[in-house]
Amino acid sequence: MTIEKKTRSRLSPNARKSMILDHAARLISAEGVSAVNMERLGKEAGVSKALVYNYYPNVTLVLQELLTREYRHLRKLQFEAAESGKTLEQLVRRVTHVYLVYIKEHGPLIDRLAAEPSVANNGDPTEYSRDSAVEYIARIFSENFQIDMSIALPVVDISYGLPAAAGHYITSHDISLQEIEDITVIMILASLEAVVSKHKTSLKLLHRPESS
Repeated sequence: MTIEKKTRSRLSPNARKSMILDHAARLISAEGVSAVNMERLGKEAGVSKALVYNYYPNVTLVLQELLTREYRHLRKLQFEAAESGKTLEQLVRRVTHVYLVYIKEHGPLIDRLAAEPSVANNGDPTEYSRDSAVEYIARIFSENFQIDMSIALPVVDISYGLPAAAGHYITSHDISLQEIEDITVIMILASLEAVVSKHKTSLKLLHRPESS
């Protein structure tokens, strides 16, 4: 009888690192940050502790890269959602929806990682911060509603905080995601519409007639 040998597939370094991060995420979500150590990661991932050290010299780097990955993926989803919106309401609705869905699933993981000072204060925030997303949406807002960028930027930046507040509410309360999404979208649209209205009247710079 011929016994077929199983060939073990070799993963690329990037795939191996991603796999280690996946297992770290599961451990943190289930047991907290303190559950993560190199030996445990190796056991969960089915590799040696030495191999884990080969990619990550210490646990802190694992946690830092995991948080960065979470933020980058979330921002990517938000950009894609913003680009698919044909109207202001669609844009706000879709960006809010993907954010809340992601936070409902990944919120506890992100919160636990962000609570670690050595993790949250590391890395280049421009790679995954909301600044670029805020500017993108502010330009759409400015060009379509004739709002100066000096006004559009703070308005969008402040409005961008509403989904974050809604996300925190969802993770700590037993409430329908759809209900919170509807409330958040209504609040964002109302604030944007109010600025458009006010910008055309009381916020508009006065043009004074030249004195004769």
